[in-house]
Amino acid sequence: MKRTAAIIAIFLAVCGCAVAERKPASDGLLANDDERLLWQQAEAEQKTLNDSALIYRDSQLEAYLNSIVRRLQPQALPSKLSFKIVVVQDPYFNAFAFPNGVIYIHTGMLARMDNEAQLAALLAHEMAHCTQRHALQAFRCIKARPGLMASVQQALARLAMVPDATGFNRDFETEADIVGLDYMVTADYDPYEALRLFEHLKAEMELEQIKEPYFFGTHPKVQARIDTLRRLLETTYADKHGGINNTEMFLSTVNPVILENARLDLKSGRFWLAQRGVEKYLRGAENDAGAHYLMGEIFRQRGLKGDSEKALSYYRRATLKDPSSKAMSAI
Repeated sequence: MKRTAAIIAIFLAVCGCAVAERKPASDGLLANDDERLLWQQAEAEQKTLNDSALIYRDSQLEAYLNSIVRRLQPQALPSKLSFKIVVVQDPYFNAFAFPNGVIYIHTGMLARMDNEAQLAALLAHEMAHCTQRHALQAFRCIKARPGLMASVQQALARLAMVPDATGFNRDFETEADIVGLDYMVTADYDPYEALRLFEHLKAEMELEQIKEPYFFGTHPKVQARIDTLRRLLETTYADKHGGINNTEMFLSTVNPVILENARLDLKSGRFWLAQRGVEKYLRGAENDAGAHYLMGEIFRQRGLKGDSEKALSYYRRATLKDPSSKAMSAI
């Protein structure tokens, strides 16, 4: 994943580059050398990532995610730009888009959403980065400033620097929020879920005391983006109350991802998040012995006062659901 972030981070230091007047990508896509180079780099990096063990493969989930993208995409989409969603096994709530329309979303992001409208908000934001050709604008800005280009090359040479430096600049992120919200409204999704997504994840970030993830970027800060969305909802979209949520469809499709992500959270020692994930999963699959066993493992490995008793309780539940469960050996 570091290498993937590094390729995206070729646009990391674009502060001061002005965003062009907002308009959809035209059919002049790939008509210039700069854009062809960016797409070639994207395709090479995607091949490496897609051939790795990091990809979460579920044909039903992939079909569902790509159906949402088809609903969101604007009518004026250029023929050469085709969106595709790929899920990455990573417990941190992130997502990123390559300029050719391939969007990667972490299991950690999917696991923390509540409904399809929130997912649409995230996907629409990433789609907007592609339709507005932010990568191309940033790349040209960097090329025009030799000193900045040198700093980018140095950062790419030291991959350890990249995670703290990634993200489009303030104007690009704000434009992606605005255009993405318009895509949501046009597709009849509830636009207020975009605001709830930001507020929900901001609360989790503060609780975990973690840095802002790539999706939120370092420019602008999360609260500023929440304020922008709220202003739009109170003005431009003041009459747009309600809309598609598809909560049941979302949870039934994403539920296996929630459990898998809980395993990843446990592996990384994020016990509280792993517990929340299993609890969320069990609301839709209460008879899953494996999930009860996993909850037992969370408490056993955490090892706080009273956790041993809680672990045994969940191991017993697992054996009641499935007497052949490996939880038998833990009792």
